[in-house]
Amino acid sequence: MDVSLDKIADPALAEMGKNLKEAMKMLEDSQRTEEENGRKLSGDIPGPLQGRVQNIGEQGHIALLGHSLGAYISTLDKERLRKLTTRILSDTTLWLCRIFRYENGCAYFHEDEREGLAKICRLAIHSRYEDFVVDGFNVLYNKKPVIYLSAAARPGLGQYLCNQLGLPFPCLSRVPCNTMFGSQHQMDVALLEKLIKDDIERGKLPLLLVANAGTAAVGHTDKIGRLKELCEQYGIWLHVEGVNLATLALGYVSSSVLAATKCDSMTLTPGPWLGLPAVPAVTLYKHDDPALTLVAGLTSNKPADKLRALPLWLSLQYLGLDGIVERIKHACQLSQRLQESLKKVNHIKILVEDELSSPVVVFRFFQELPGSDPVLKTVPAPNMAPSTVGREGHSCDALNRWLGEQLKQLVPVSGLTVMDLEAEGVCVRFSPLMTAAVLGTRGEDVDQLVACIESRLPILTCTLQLREEFKQEVTRTAGLLHVDDPNWPGIGVVRYEHANDDKNSLKLDPEGEKIHAGLLKKLNELESDLTFKMGPEYKSMKSCIYIGMASDDIDIPELVETIAVTAREIEENSRLLENMTEVVRKGIQEAQVQLQKANEERLLEEGVLRQIPVVGSVLNWFSPVQPSQKGRTFNLTAGSLESTEHTYVYKVQDTGVTPPQTPSGTRTKLRFPGQKPFKKSLRGSDALSETSSVSHIEDLEKMEHLSSGQEQEALEANSPEQHPGAPAPQEAEQTGTFQNRAQGPEDDRPQMRNQGPELRFAQLVNSHL
Repeated sequence: MDVSLDKIADPALAEMGKNLKEAMKMLEDSQRTEEENGRKLSGDIPGPLQGRVQNIGEQGHIALLGHSLGAYISTLDKERLRKLTTRILSDTTLWLCRIFRYENGCAYFHEDEREGLAKICRLAIHSRYEDFVVDGFNVLYNKKPVIYLSAAARPGLGQYLCNQLGLPFPCLSRVPCNTMFGSQHQMDVALLEKLIKDDIERGKLPLLLVANAGTAAVGHTDKIGRLKELCEQYGIWLHVEGVNLATLALGYVSSSVLAATKCDSMTLTPGPWLGLPAVPAVTLYKHDDPALTLVAGLTSNKPADKLRALPLWLSLQYLGLDGIVERIKHACQLSQRLQESLKKVNHIKILVEDELSSPVVVFRFFQELPGSDPVLKTVPAPNMAPSTVGREGHSCDALNRWLGEQLKQLVPVSGLTVMDLEAEGVCVRFSPLMTAAVLGTRGEDVDQLVACIESRLPILTCTLQLREEFKQEVTRTAGLLHVDDPNWPGIGVVRYEHANDDKNSLKLDPEGEKIHAGLLKKLNELESDLTFKMGPEYKSMKSCIYIGMASDDIDIPELVETIAVTAREIEENSRLLENMTEVVRKGIQEAQVQLQKANEERLLEEGVLRQIPVVGSVLNWFSPVQPSQKGRTFNLTAGSLESTEHTYVYKVQDTGVTPPQTPSGTRTKLRFPGQKPFKKSLRGSDALSETSSVSHIEDLEKMEHLSSGQEQEALEANSPEQHPGAPAPQEAEQTGTFQNRAQGPEDDRPQMRNQGPELRFAQLVNSHL
């Protein structure tokens, strides 16, 4: 580290520089030791900071040491402290004004980026209202001040100014952006002039205008030169802020940004631009009256306020002019590199103002509309009609939000942000001027970002193509309802409407939630490439099935039919289990009545004498009574009580009524071995190789022929015109009585698989009875 302190004769500064060099040497030795041991510097920090402290680099340590050094300097005697703080403040102000081409300016250092603008507003009020110090807000009441803000200004700025200044919200005037000519994120100068004239006619005082050299959203720059002429004409203070002010340090600066050097004040944020932590923001301004700047709070006689510049004073000397220019230039080159790469990527639209010098790149995935020119990859903001953007953004906002989150996880050093613009919709922003120096973004990271975008495009395009087909297929399927959820990036959202579903109610539906939970479990067990989730419908409490994104061609009819059939089976099984309790209860009551009648009949048949203990034994010895084996069996399939006399006499089970077959899908699909569900068949596809395509097709034809033969045999077996001499199939499986115990468990299992769920459940209950 080389801090230029040779020109300063004060012994305190010389001693401070010596101590600072020793501290940096100790820090470098400690960091080198940690690197040799293969550990991070933050690894030994206990508590919640362990593993969370970023590697801020040597220049970052310089800035952090500045805060500790400020506390040490504050212990000096008053005279030395005054000289030292004055020198630090004047040097830092001079360097910043020269680096960013702001001649003869003063500097105010502050922690909050908005604090400088609030102080500037106070200065403007004191300058325009001479009696404000004496009369206070009575002067403002007679002639209300007006502060003009762009519609593209950062959110909450106007409310902050009113809170800090004690002004009512009507003192703010929101200036719309261009709608016909120019960028949609630039202030409309003609409309601004009209607003100024209207305010003057109403007896108001136009006080201050806040212009943008790089809007917070997309980095567009207002026409600062034209705005400066308008402000000089009406005596309005012009303040400029924005990320593009960093390019003033470069050799080439666009004319729109260069015009900011003629403004009355500007706010700079060198901390993010240069990767310096805990460095204050700076507001440069021009004013000739020191008394007013002191009243406004822009200057202070307190040494502690002047020491705010110390971290920046050390950092600027450490980096030097070449280091500062190199960092800002590197960030601009990253933006240009990403912009040039995205021009070659299909389905990506870039929203830029100036292709040659735009330090912010905003892009989004888009769907080509009918009649659009797919060759135009870079679409400036003036050519974007609101109606076109609205139609495009409605179907792509969720996909762009998903794309942005994926890119942030895959390339975290890119510093991407996802934002929702009023006209364009959801976009992804790359602003290396605010992130590259802190995160250490390199050109290779930009290339990786482009590669990740290209790898995600097939998923986005395939999902977008399948959405409409999925919606139409769900609409045609009975029992399913398509749910429009604009925040879901997948193929779509579907809800199964069960028999007791109240379509007009938004209350909780326990039965529907149970069905959808079972449906979700069944769908996830299929092990397909699709992801299924369950959640509440948008603005509703009812459960739905959310189907994720698709990377390949999905057989939508098969997917929808599988959902419908599975949900219907779950509902029928659930209804059977719910009704079983009532059926069994009624069967028990009926069995008790019949058993009571049987006991009465037995008493009448045997006579009263046989019931007397001693007499009955004598009569039974002389004339025994043949007992009849009578019992009752409960047929769960038919829901009725039946006599067991036939079973005990003939030693066979009685035949019952064949239950209906379990409903299944009418559309069955045969898949190759290893082919996952919901995938379209590869027949006729170019993806099949010459050696494997013939054998695969032959196997598929054999499987289809075998399946058709089995279906034909099943139809003949179930036909009512069956030959009378043919035995009825599965006679022993159609009754709800006791099973033949001679049959082994190996013989039971295949029979159970061929039966409906009602009969399987009935036999399961009877087996336990």
